[in-house]
Amino acid sequence: MDDGESGGRHIDRVFEGELRALRESITLMAGRVELMIAGSVRALMGADVELAGRIIAEDARVNRAELEIDELCLLLLAKRQPVAGDLRFITFTLKMVTDLERVADLAVNIAERVRDLQRDPPSFALHDGIGRMTEIVQSMISDAIDSFVQRDIETAQSVIDSDDEIDALYHKVFGDLLRGLHGMPEAGMRALIHVMSVAKWLERMGDHAVNVAELVIFMVNGDDVRHLGKRGLDDARDD
Repeated sequence: MDDGESGGRHIDRVFEGELRALRESITLMAGRVELMIAGSVRALMGADVELAGRIIAEDARVNRAELEIDELCLLLLAKRQPVAGDLRFITFTLKMVTDLERVADLAVNIAERVRDLQRDPPSFALHDGIGRMTEIVQSMISDAIDSFVQRDIETAQSVIDSDDEIDALYHKVFGDLLRGLHGMPEAGMRALIHVMSVAKWLERMGDHAVNVAELVIFMVNGDDVRHLGKRGLDDARDD
């Protein structure tokens, strides 16, 4: 074996290790974000200001993780000059971590509402749909990241399909809460509006999970299904 071939194999092994480290960093960041989602809603339901504060503080770690992943991606692009699938994975990672970071920001928004609700405590029970939306969103985020790291189109498609349930729940929760506004005193109205905002932020988290899933489909088979809408996605799947 000549030195050139040996050196090439060494570089390949090093690059594989770097890609593995990148995948691990993505998974760790996603895990933090999933915990923030669960914690923010748990703090909301339990009126737990201390937990809400911890969720808000956790956002700094997620922001730092995003910057570290961005730096690693840019370093790999400059140093390794990847091609084909590896190039798509690295460049799409730069897009994907932005969605993850925005989900964390939305979890912070929910945690901040815990403090607001301390000032305007609700005179009503939180809508059951909030808990169900949280469960679905956590699953969507987890599956979206798994599909990205594993380049798994089937799981990505299941994330996209789950968005219909999130949207339906959001409209039900929002509609039910809106009807509750009539005849409510001002303090109660403020509390109700905070909860309506929480439902909207959970729905937006689902949208970010869909963004990641759509990147997976584009990354793996080259089909850009972003912005197609439900009918366009069905047509693309049938082709």
